[in-house]
Amino acid sequence: MEGSTIMAGEHREFQSRLIVTALDADGRSTFVSDGPTTDRLVADGYTRNHLWQATQVPTPVMAPNGPGGASIIPPPPAGYNYVITAFAPDSEWDYEGGYARILAESGAGDAVDPTDAPGMHTTDTIDIVTVISGEACVLLDAGETTMRQGDTIIQRGTKHAWRNRTDRPCVVSAVHISVIR
Repeated sequence: MEGSTIMAGEHREFQSRLIVTALDADGRSTFVSDGPTTDRLVADGYTRNHLWQATQVPTPVMAPNGPGGASIIPPPPAGYNYVITAFAPDSEWDYEGGYARILAESGAGDAVDPTDAPGMHTTDTIDIVTVISGEACVLLDAGETTMRQGDTIIQRGTKHAWRNRTDRPCVVSAVHISVIR
């Protein structure tokens, strides 16, 4: 883009704003919090903003759910996580050597088979992922596809990897839902 500057590590600055509503003492809808999410994992390959977590589904509407205690990929059993993640361009970090490490930092290290291609992993989740900005490639055993702004994938516990082959961060929103195999 003419006139714009691409900064290495730009994904590290990505910060989500979380606004939460509830009912006040009179039963009226109200805002109970509004601010930057504090539950973030900043890694070489991505910055994950962990916005919400439920420990069970269905969830009582006013249950004391929240961001959870750590920015991890696997949701609680019978629950879900909602995250917004900014992926760095592959060219900005050691994708092949670092992906297993950052999956481990995200609580998904056991999802990696060291005999697979770099980045391939399997989690016990259904992931509903939508690209907000940028472009991401999703790799599976039998092929790959490129996702762009507005595209959504329903990833049903299959082996997969994410790549950002562009020169800009790719921002995605995702719901990770716990599943039974």
